Amino acid sequence: MVETILAAVIEHRLPPGTKLAEEKLSEHFGVNRARIRQVFDRLAHEGIVTRLHNRGAFVSEPSAEDARELFEVRRLIEPAIVRAAAARHNRAAKKRLDAHLAAEAAAARAGDARALIRLTGEFHILLADLAGNSLLARLLRELETRTSLIIFLYDRPHQPSCRGNDHVAIAAAVARGDGAEAARLMLAHLNEVEKGLDVRRAAGGPLDLAEALGA
Repeated sequence: MVETILAAVIEHRLPPGTKLAEEKLSEHFGVNRARIRQVFDRLAHEGIVTRLHNRGAFVSEPSAEDARELFEVRRLIEPAIVRAAAARHNRAAKKRLDAHLAAEAAAARAGDARALIRLTGEFHILLADLAGNSLLARLLRELETRTSLIIFLYDRPHQPSCRGNDHVAIAAAVARGDGAEAARLMLAHLNEVEKGLDVRRAAGGPLDLAEALGA
């Protein structure tokens, strides 16, 4: 249940501010409401859900300051992640990176926006996995989901938040073991993603909950 809701957030099927009604989710997943409340507890701990007294649970709505702080953290840790990944580079790692980039390119050619959103986020998580630090990988997964909420709210219309050619260049630097260049490219990439946000605007209203989860 947690993974289903997280996937809906990452793929921009559940907008920030969507009310997560216990009764509807209980029916959708076929479990009692106590189990749903446990799911909310975990998602609230990760900053994905906000619980309001006497109002229920909602997909969190990050503020402009939240966005600034998140990218500040990502700029601190992701250059270190790609340095570590480059230091551990091998043929198997390159194969995983190549397969992922091929999937991104295929989604872009097919115009599959949901798949592309998910894959561009997973690229950063893959790099954390290749760095060989499980704590950093878990942290990156949480940050990536929060980033999805921020992009949903503040992404500029018709402008991709994560450019595929940036990923290609970062992966190439990692694959040849050039940690310094990989770190430089990652920092520039994160700066461009943040610069592409328009914190003065927010996305439209929430979608139907069952439709979003069942898509």
